[in-house]
Amino acid sequence: MQVVLVSHNRKKIEELRAILSRVAPTLTLLSAQEAGLPDDIPEDGDTFEANAVIKARAAARLGYIGIADDSGLMVDALGGAPGVYSARYAGEHGDDAANNAKLLRELAAHPGVPRTAAFVCAMACAFPDGSSYTCSCRCPGEILTEARGEGGFGYDPLFFYAPLGKTFAQLSGEEKNQISHRARTLAAFAPEFAARAEKYLKNR
Repeated sequence: MQVVLVSHNRKKIEELRAILSRVAPTLTLLSAQEAGLPDDIPEDGDTFEANAVIKARAAARLGYIGIADDSGLMVDALGGAPGVYSARYAGEHGDDAANNAKLLRELAAHPGVPRTAAFVCAMACAFPDGSSYTCSCRCPGEILTEARGEGGFGYDPLFFYAPLGKTFAQLSGEEKNQISHRARTLAAFAPEFAARAEKYLKNR
């Protein structure tokens, strides 16, 4: 069964493959590039769930089972921002340094306010028959005043996870894949995905 992980983000694909291979080892997992999907799929939904479905359906239209996630950071002091705009918070998509710098500037305007936040991940699965479903989870933390760690991507160097006493950028891949918002979502997503995939294959 060929499943397309609808992403062109190499580090995200590595995380998804590492987690999915544990819960569904028989899957053939393709990246968006391997499936020939463009890298400019419009993500114009107003929720993480809507954007994940948009991407997953792009793969389903090509006859694959599509799995996609949309994830981001929600900061309480900023009313949930950057939210669905996390990857392009500072304007240019995927400019991690600029996004982190803007986040620190915005929070500096709220001195004394708790810097609580959560990474949120919504995952969608879409089948060629038009059916789809979503699942979402969150990982709570707080935003530091300066970056720590060299690993991860996005806001990981600023996101402090208190139970381990580290930022996401300081975690090993194994540690992150056990507690991250993406790991939590996949753990909840996998059983329903397996059941729906089996039903879809039987009915083809």
